[in-house]
Amino acid sequence: MNVTRIFDLLPHALENFPKEDTLAGKENGVWVHYSTAQYIHKAEQIAYGFLQMGIKKGDKIASISNNRPEWNFLDMAIHQVGAVHVSIYPTISEADYQYILNHADVKMVFVAGWELLRKIENVINSIPSLKDNVYTFRNLRGYKHLNEIIELGMANQAPQELKEIKDSIRTDDVATLIYTSGTTGNPKGAMITHANILNNAKAITPIIPVKEDSRCLSYLPLCHVYERMMMYAWHYIGVSIYYAESMATIADNLKEIRPDIFTSVPRLLEKFYDKILSVGYKQKGIKRAIFFWANKVALEYDVEGKSKWYMWKLKVARKLVLNKWKAALGGRFSVVVSGGAALQPKLGKIFWAMDVPILEGYGLTETSPVIAVSNFFKNGVKIGTVGPQLPGIEMKIAEDGEILTRGHCLMKGYYNAPELTAEVIDEEGWFHTGDLGQLELEGQLRITGRKKEMFKTAFGKYIVPTIVENKFSEHPMIDNILVVGENKQFAAALIVPEFADMRSWCAREGISYTTNEEMIVHPQVHAKFKQIVDRYNKFFGDSEKVKRFKLIGYSWAVESGELTPTLKLRRNFICKKFEEEIESLFN
Repeated sequence: MNVTRIFDLLPHALENFPKEDTLAGKENGVWVHYSTAQYIHKAEQIAYGFLQMGIKKGDKIASISNNRPEWNFLDMAIHQVGAVHVSIYPTISEADYQYILNHADVKMVFVAGWELLRKIENVINSIPSLKDNVYTFRNLRGYKHLNEIIELGMANQAPQELKEIKDSIRTDDVATLIYTSGTTGNPKGAMITHANILNNAKAITPIIPVKEDSRCLSYLPLCHVYERMMMYAWHYIGVSIYYAESMATIADNLKEIRPDIFTSVPRLLEKFYDKILSVGYKQKGIKRAIFFWANKVALEYDVEGKSKWYMWKLKVARKLVLNKWKAALGGRFSVVVSGGAALQPKLGKIFWAMDVPILEGYGLTETSPVIAVSNFFKNGVKIGTVGPQLPGIEMKIAEDGEILTRGHCLMKGYYNAPELTAEVIDEEGWFHTGDLGQLELEGQLRITGRKKEMFKTAFGKYIVPTIVENKFSEHPMIDNILVVGENKQFAAALIVPEFADMRSWCAREGISYTTNEEMIVHPQVHAKFKQIVDRYNKFFGDSEKVKRFKLIGYSWAVESGELTPTLKLRRNFICKKFEEEIESLFN
């Protein structure tokens, strides 16, 4: 059948890829599977319940939840009745919840459990229209449950009415509002249509190698456009989706599920590699020598051309070491798709050498999201780039280096904000991404920085901080780094150590301490990081070198506000939070 609306994916999947584990989530330590038919049944009953409750086409229904099959049931039901799904991050501030729920004129809210209910309790009490329309995915005392809507739908089935509504839904109708997690001002609600996100999903599917029993492990938030589009793509090509329990359980879930496909952000892949290296540092003698020889071979990997001598070394390295690294990821990967931020080139080499092909993509919420992505075709992969532009999308580099794009994946605009829409989409329909890039001779896109993040020193020298940060982050002892120096005489940095590696290093050096804060002020620790900074400064011109730095005594996280849900730095927040520390770097 022709898939033109999001809910068309379900009959398409039933006709072409009926499965017993189309969706799976863990409940009380046990994987619970949902077949394609069960998925369809659940979504339809919720849709019937919505009709009985008076939900109309265009109404806004919000969800605040971690990844779970119930999210999918709800999502498909919302689309079937022509409503708009406002899927909200479970990690944002109370002020952002207040703004989004009011701005989107949300009629109903679905929340995962107690923890999230507590976060929005004050907000809900301040919005009278929502007080009686809060539902949970878990059966919590005093709150309505999703099952009540399912039961209501089962008792009031209206297939003809539902069909008429579905038939009236056009491919260019708004399917979802995705609020961008902006670092300044209020969040902006990107209006994404059925056509926007489905065209993107269809365009990336020829790239993905798929088998009859292919499965993926999903951990990135479904409220983020990247994971959401990929989820629809998996439905389109028949890949089973297993939802990770949490960030902390990903390693265990990978071994349990042994997925063929994994979508990730670079930060998690960096942590995986750092953990591998920490194992190597603990080895001794010949085992340590073989470990780091194999690592050196992996770092020499070249997608574009490999000599016979190198292929022999790689074969030996895989047999002795690299295959064990792959096994730690489940051992079945046919592809890892990385997006959301720039991937360190060395990580690309490591994964390809492990026989885990890694494809890097680039895009934004407003572009639904993929603009460019690596692929397995000619000139499809060049490490350090995000591959060629996706079919059906136009792209060009402006005179100032900014990446511009237009095409069928571009949003309708920002909800109730025409003036903000006009700021990013010009009269010719080009969307101004705010990112800087350049095209390689073979057509791949190389991201060189973020236009707004680029700053100028007091001497008039421009610095793109992300380039410096990505290079420094290659060192396993650096967990995060923020480069600052706008209108200052030099560049400086806040550095968050990788504390697990630091503790191991301190143990080897005989350094005693009680807390992380005590560790980072130890003269030997500071001297070690001075060596690291001096080493990586050699890759940059004088104006880009980090002249001073300060170590931070705790790991930055989404929960404490320094990182976005896709693990990128929230620069403005960090600069404000560490204002005194940053100022001290320049005194």
